[in-house]
Amino acid sequence: MTTLNDKFTALGAENAPGQELRQDLGEVDKMMRGEKLEGNFVDFSHGDVDAFPPPSEAVQEWMRGYEMGGKQAYTQYRGSASILKKTAERLSKFTGCKIQANQELIITPGSQGALFLALGATVESGVKVAIVEPDYFANRKLVSYLGGTLVPIPLNYQDNSLKRGIDLDVLEEVFKSGTKVFVFSTPNNPTGLVYSREAINKIATLALTHDVTLIVDQLYSRLLYGGETYTHLCACKNVPKNLITIMGPSKTESLSGFRLGVAFGTSWLIERMERLQAIVSLRAAGYNQAVLNSWFQEPSGWMKKRIGEHEAIRDTLLKIFNSSGLPTATPQAGSYLFPKLPPLEVDIELFVKLLRYQAGVVVTLGSEFGPTTNQSVRLNFSQDHKSAIDAAKRIVEMVQRYKR
Repeated sequence: MTTLNDKFTALGAENAPGQELRQDLGEVDKMMRGEKLEGNFVDFSHGDVDAFPPPSEAVQEWMRGYEMGGKQAYTQYRGSASILKKTAERLSKFTGCKIQANQELIITPGSQGALFLALGATVESGVKVAIVEPDYFANRKLVSYLGGTLVPIPLNYQDNSLKRGIDLDVLEEVFKSGTKVFVFSTPNNPTGLVYSREAINKIATLALTHDVTLIVDQLYSRLLYGGETYTHLCACKNVPKNLITIMGPSKTESLSGFRLGVAFGTSWLIERMERLQAIVSLRAAGYNQAVLNSWFQEPSGWMKKRIGEHEAIRDTLLKIFNSSGLPTATPQAGSYLFPKLPPLEVDIELFVKLLRYQAGVVVTLGSEFGPTTNQSVRLNFSQDHKSAIDAAKRIVEMVQRYKR
């Protein structure tokens, strides 16, 4: 029997992204003393919004929202009607799927809020939920918290594999065995893998055939590299009856701090999500919703420049890690790298703490994204280019220092 304590244990936040800086390193200091290496402190658990600031238009829209006062502060639970209308129009154009603003869209407190609402609307005790490993750290935790039964689907993300992605035959068997929900991200967080057109269409067809609800996280679908193409699940020929797509202005646009997400899809699920939001947060922060007026409206060339700058950092760091014996798959999109570390003389959790203490570098443990990737670490490379290079070299140096 699952106890309340078990449910909250499943939500363990000690090693989740963003929590590293509150760790007490006194124990580390006692266990293994060493002088800090030279170089600037770099936090790879988040993107650097100083190195990559948000569009100035977003800040201007936020100020307009604030100046509107109560009218903007206290919107309906799903969000401001006028902002919902604009957002639906832009998302419809971006995805190729017509979205009804008044029935199929909700604004949430970040894409994390959208994920909680979507899973809360579909998962109850005993429901089988397929999750990809590795994938976004909150998927597994939320399903466990809600009492669902986890059904893991391995992701093959290495560059040299001829079968990158998930095994669709395995997914079909899982669907046949009674799985009712499938939650996954594309581009994948933490590896940056983009599901192929064939894979997305097959997933849609399988979900329709076996009456499986799909929750797809498309947060990084704008930040594509090397002319990469992207297939929106909601625009497939065989769209599942029950589908929720999650997006939002976030790390791609350096707008994470405004905590805005959107979810769109099957109307009855959006209605459930609204009811849940009404008792959790009431609405996404009213003033902040105004930032959505600038989403997809960045100045000409802005997104192309941002993609180019990130691609240059990605390529440099890939070269550093792969040439140093830290195999790292090439992200097709997003701002994450997921290098695998060799066997070390110390436990990897301790190594991550030492990396912060001795090298001034923060990374996120790979175990947050799945139990099979506990020897990997995740880096958000949306950083100052030079600082990112210096920090990557310090990671390599630390690995060499503690390599078994």
